[in-house]
Amino acid sequence: MDPSCLVTTVQAGGGGVMVWAMFSWHTLGPLVPIGHHLNATAYLSIVSDHVHPFMTTMYPSSDGYFQQDNAPCHKAQIISNWFLEHDNEFTVLKWPPQSPDLNPIEHLWDVVERELCALDVHPTNLHQLQDAILSIWANISKECFQHLVESMPRRIKAVLKEKGGQTQY
Repeated sequence: MDPSCLVTTVQAGGGGVMVWAMFSWHTLGPLVPIGHHLNATAYLSIVSDHVHPFMTTMYPSSDGYFQQDNAPCHKAQIISNWFLEHDNEFTVLKWPPQSPDLNPIEHLWDVVERELCALDVHPTNLHQLQDAILSIWANISKECFQHLVESMPRRIKAVLKEKGGQTQY
């Protein structure tokens, strides 16, 4: 039990932080820490405080598309109503129920996770973890997220070819 021979570990993952983010071909959007469960009210704040300014800044001609999945908070009536009130500013893509997860942000979460694992000094508490995630997000290369956007036609074609089945994506 010599302390010089011991390595500190955390069982069962040690906890985590929840974040929400968006991006476009042009730039990474905000990464928003979520301090609690993401319900419709909290998501409405994200939509009005982060999605709306991002979309209207990136797409001033109202030609942007916003993609979200069918999470319950995304489908809530207050969210649908908000998007209807702003439908002249950008388009919300319709997302079929029970659809394959084609959202390219899932691949950015993989990048963040790989970078977290590659850190020389791993976070030891939730505050450090959140800071590390924010730093990693801010340093994702433009080539990385542009490649993901550019891959969408191939992803959709592959899913259609496999009739919704498994693809390489």
